[in-house]
Amino acid sequence: MTNLTQKLDRYAELIVRFGVNVQQGQEVFIIGSIEIADLVRRVAAQAYEAGAGNVHVDWSDEYLTRLKYEKASDDVFSRFPEWETAKRNDFVARGAAFISFSAPNPDLLKGIDASRIGNYQKAAGQGLSEFRRAIQSDKVSWTVVAASTKDWAIKVFPDSASEQEAVDKLWDAIFSSVRLDAADPVKAWKEHDANLHKKSDWLNEKRFAKLHYRAPGTDLTIGLPEKHLWVAASSVNENGVPFMANMPTEEVFTVPMKTAVDGYVSSTKPLSHGGNLIDGFKLTFEQGRIVKVEAEQGEENLRQLVESDEGAHYLGEVALVPHESPISQSNVLFLNTLFDENASNHLAIGSGYAFNVEGGKKMTQEQLAEAGVNSSIVHVDFMIGSAEMDIDGICADGTVVPVFRKGNWAF
Repeated sequence: MTNLTQKLDRYAELIVRFGVNVQQGQEVFIIGSIEIADLVRRVAAQAYEAGAGNVHVDWSDEYLTRLKYEKASDDVFSRFPEWETAKRNDFVARGAAFISFSAPNPDLLKGIDASRIGNYQKAAGQGLSEFRRAIQSDKVSWTVVAASTKDWAIKVFPDSASEQEAVDKLWDAIFSSVRLDAADPVKAWKEHDANLHKKSDWLNEKRFAKLHYRAPGTDLTIGLPEKHLWVAASSVNENGVPFMANMPTEEVFTVPMKTAVDGYVSSTKPLSHGGNLIDGFKLTFEQGRIVKVEAEQGEENLRQLVESDEGAHYLGEVALVPHESPISQSNVLFLNTLFDENASNHLAIGSGYAFNVEGGKKMTQEQLAEAGVNSSIVHVDFMIGSAEMDIDGICADGTVVPVFRKGNWAF
């Protein structure tokens, strides 16, 4: 076997046995592109080896996706198939494990009418709302992982001598980010998970009432719910089975108080969203709500995102990632949120995670709202961190505690 073949098999095993931790008889739902069919098949094979009862693959094709946005009638983008909704919800009801591959072409929908993209994102968000609530409350095991593809690799490594060289470089970067080169990747992940939990434990002990961010283009105060919880890396589904939701991951995160975000914040990395790049943007908040949107590139796409629903005008996640994280230190701009969010402090527009408040996994939507958790049909992370960012934690009594200095942990 070639070195790449061996690594792909090792990667597939890590995804199945550690990422979603497939259990005997469990069903597995894989979302992947036909361009990465070889890896998807390896993952399916590993899932069956781990005891999966059935493996279902939802295939996508970027050529057909682009063709649809170019040629389909307008009304197609304002509805989401009921059978698609039913299919996801049925797999959730049966306790399936969900594996999603992130391998997007950042320019896939460049030049497409932003309203078409916005309308379909809204329709899909509404159609998949129940599914997303299950994911965001850890009802089932799920993981998001990556695969190297030609169009993505060329964007990340444009100076490569050939397309294949770019693809190979991206594979190397992906393998490194998920600790596949370690002698024992699972052991390396467990140690990493423990280190991240030390940070979340410290933050949970402090019980900050708010965070104050300062950096060039950023002066933002974010209130935190009284019963907020900082979470790191590994998760546990409703049956008590542990899993790793994102691979890679370098963050610790919590949920903001929906109506307690004030000031302005500027992006520090491009956001690849909806087949377009959004860059150089700034958001202004008043009492939690986004009241002003500015962007040097992709402003209309950003506006469409914020207009997805009322909840998209608010934040759903606050995540801390040191500037010295391995992905940041690689100096690779991945143009993929799965990676770039793990190189930078970030926030998320839209829905919050139920597990980020005490008892949240068992709360109703109404109870989560009362606790200050935002609800939306979207959840989109964007990067705001840099080596110039300072963050203070402010206690209920007004005591100020340094959390970040010059982009890195201050404790």
